[in-house]
Amino acid sequence: MRATGIVRRIDELGRVVIPKEIRRTQRIKYGDSLEIFTDKNGEVVFKKYSPLAELGEPAALYADVLARRLQCAVLVCDRERVVAAAGAGRTGLQGLALPPAVEALLARRKLYTAPAAGPRLPLGERHTLLCAAPILARGDMEGGVLLPGTARDPLPDAETVQAAAIAAEFLARWMEE
Repeated sequence: MRATGIVRRIDELGRVVIPKEIRRTQRIKYGDSLEIFTDKNGEVVFKKYSPLAELGEPAALYADVLARRLQCAVLVCDRERVVAAAGAGRTGLQGLALPPAVEALLARRKLYTAPAAGPRLPLGERHTLLCAAPILARGDMEGGVLLPGTARDPLPDAETVQAAAIAAEFLARWMEE
């Protein structure tokens, strides 16, 4: 852990303010959930909570099954980064931080397919976004199912887009349970 040099007091209600600089650098926004950890040395650590990251292996397994069925790369992401990647062409995408444009796209809460003509949203160094289906659980946008490709790849057909949307709904229900 790194020391920041910032010290805060706990108020009479037990609250502590996380400084703006830390919230900005760690991308903590109003409404984000934080998980609290403690250790035997008295340290208290706040970590951004991601229900999708908690799914871990089941999300990776589901992405793998979907990638095999669709015969393309499939990514499962939380609000900020890729938590599971499967299929051909996924190299270098596991753990990738989502570009702000993709975060904003998922925040719209609508199924997205790249335009047939014109620029595609970049996703990493060599990939573009072909399709994105937001994962909406308990009324919140928790992440998405993404289909990456390259600038030369054809757009996914309607069946593939529908499969991504169904996968997002399935993961949302799984998280709710």
